[in-house]
Amino acid sequence: MIDESSEAGWLVISVSTAGAPDSLRVQVWRKLRSLGALYLQQSVCLLPARAEVTREVRRLVDRVRHQGGTARVLPMAFTDPAEEQSVIAELNEARDAEYAEVLERLPELRRELADEQARGNATYAEVEESEADLNRFRGWLGKITARDYFAAPGGQVARDAVEQAAGEFAAFEDAALRAEAPASGPR
Repeated sequence: MIDESSEAGWLVISVSTAGAPDSLRVQVWRKLRSLGALYLQQSVCLLPARAEVTREVRRLVDRVRHQGGTARVLPMAFTDPAEEQSVIAELNEARDAEYAEVLERLPELRRELADEQARGNATYAEVEESEADLNRFRGWLGKITARDYFAAPGGQVARDAVEQAAGEFAAFEDAALRAEAPASGPR
């Protein structure tokens, strides 16, 4: 996550799955989306030419070609810095929208923790369920962060919110441990 122009340049990726199995189109779309590709038009997208991105794109191109599709990856550099900044802003807007969705859904987990604790339902089963929910948020956030190449402004807010929920989960877990701990003292 670098907050400046891509020094490594950019990749223009063009893929056609015509004549290939139908499932390939979905695989290509999912992979390019997971990398955070910016579509310029149907079947043509743009990604920063970072080492990890280039590696993943090469693997995708190999898969496309082996399954009967066609693909081209062309290196490119912007000649107009303002146009490059515009593309970076568009990529950041897309990541901010994803971070906003995390922030939109996170209060549900936090409410559930508070409600279960208020009902005195801080049990091991609830801890397991809430931990699984928290881990899903962490995983989701990790995937967004991996494609946040230019440090979108919403990223830190989302990470802070997930960590705040993790703190609330830790308090919930402590309450469950206290509630389920055997009473101490002589009998």
